[in-house]
Amino acid sequence: MSAESTAESADAELETVLLAIGGRDDTRIDSLVTTVREIAPPNDATVVVAHVFDNGSYREAVERILDTETADIEPDELAAEMGVTQVVTEELADDAIDCEARATTGRRGEGIVEIAEEVDADRVVVGGRQRSPAGKAVFGSTAQTVMLNAPCPVTFVRDQA
Repeated sequence: MSAESTAESADAELETVLLAIGGRDDTRIDSLVTTVREIAPPNDATVVVAHVFDNGSYREAVERILDTETADIEPDELAAEMGVTQVVTEELADDAIDCEARATTGRRGEGIVEIAEEVDADRVVVGGRQRSPAGKAVFGSTAQTVMLNAPCPVTFVRDQA
């Protein structure tokens, strides 16, 4: 069996793709969505758009989206209301790709891994910024944590600029 047919048969088994997005992913949304489009459609996979809030970003998002700092809203609901999540889910919905928003609070890398385990992800897609030649030896802490601990293969999408 060739490497190409091995990759095709592995991709055929994808049911759940987790796309990790965060506040810094505005500039790479197109690249992330393009990557997910290449992975998800042939398999009729569900894409879980995941966001991890730290305590500060959670409160800021509640204040910005709900215009109050006292509202109680579950992280999944808050993630679904975020502009970046809506852009991603709308773009993927245009291609008839099923999406759902998921979120948790805590450290980003561990949170992405936690959600990947909860949804039984078959693939995780995570973005990161381009590094200097010396920095290329080590990914950012979030991407590195996900790549080392995810329960499935991870696709890393880096900034092009």
